[in-house]
Amino acid sequence: MKITAVISTWNRRDAVAENVAALKAGTRPPDEIVVVDNASTDGTVEMLERDHPDVVVAEMPHDRCGACETFNIGFKLASGDAIAIMDDDVVATTRWLELLEARMLAEPPTTAMVSSRIIEPGMPQAYQDAEVARGPYYASTFRGCGTLARRDVLARAGWYDERFFIYGNERDLSARVLGLGYRILQDPEPVIHHGTPFGMKAGARSLYYHVRNFWLYAFKSCRWIDVVRMAARMAGKALGGGKRGGGKVHAEATGAADETELEATGTMGLAQSMKETQGAPMIVVKATLNALLNLPYCLARRSPVDSPDFRLPGV
Repeated sequence: MKITAVISTWNRRDAVAENVAALKAGTRPPDEIVVVDNASTDGTVEMLERDHPDVVVAEMPHDRCGACETFNIGFKLASGDAIAIMDDDVVATTRWLELLEARMLAEPPTTAMVSSRIIEPGMPQAYQDAEVARGPYYASTFRGCGTLARRDVLARAGWYDERFFIYGNERDLSARVLGLGYRILQDPEPVIHHGTPFGMKAGARSLYYHVRNFWLYAFKSCRWIDVVRMAARMAGKALGGGKRGGGKVHAEATGAADETELEATGTMGLAQSMKETQGAPMIVVKATLNALLNLPYCLARRSPVDSPDFRLPGV
C-alpha cells in the first residue's frame, strides 16, 4: 500500500520532531508525511523545513481552526491509498506501521481501519493486560492518535464532521464508516506511545466539548430509545451516581475494563471529570443546550447505525 501519515499540530515542535523521526526510523516508514500546522508560534514549521524538507507542511492562516478541520485538510492532501491518522504527541514503536499494514492487507476489503494499542502515562496495568488478553476484535470506534485507514472509505464517509471541532469526532466518523458496511479492527499487536495522560482530559473546555459532541453523535447515529437511556445515565453521573470515579477509576479498582472502555481511552472518566471540574453542572447544561440548537443539523444527517459491531459508548 502507499501510506500517508497525517499529523495535526499546534505549538508542539519537539513532540512533532520526535514523532516524525520515529516514523522515519521504523521498519516500514510511511511513503508520505503530511503535517497540518495550526499557526504554531514555537518554530514547528521552521523545524520541519530545516530537518525534514520531504514532509508536506500545510500552514493554517490562524490558530482558531479545530482539530477536525485541520485533520480533514491533511486527509485531502494525502496521496496514499491508506492514511495513518496520528496525534502530534505520539511516538511509534519500530514495527508499528509495518504491523498495521500487514494486518490491513490480511483483512478483507471491508475492513476500513486498523487501530493500534495505545500506551499512555497513567494507564493502569490492568487496562493494558485486558486489552492484550482480548486480542484483535471488531470495534465501534478507533483511536484517533494511532490508526491506519483506507483513504477512499474516509472520503465516502465524509471525513470528520467539522462541527465537532474537537473531541468525539472519531466515534462520529466510525458510525458513518460502519453505516457504509465497513468494519474497524482493534489490534493490540502494533503499539504506539501517546504523550497525553490516560483518560478524559480534565477542564471546563474538555468537559463542554465531550458532552456537546456526545449529543451530536447520539442525535445523528443512535436509536432514540438509546439516546433516552444514555441521557438518564449521564444525568445520574452528573448527580454523583454511576460507577465510582468513572471508567478510569473503574479499570484501576476492578482490575478489568468492560468492552466499551477498551475501545477508546480518551473519553474514559466522564463522571470523574464532572466531579472535579468547577461549575460542571452548568457546563453540562450549556453543552446540552448547544447540542439541542444543533438538532436540525443532526436530524438532516441522521442515520441510526445497525451494524453488528456498533456498541453504545460507556457514558
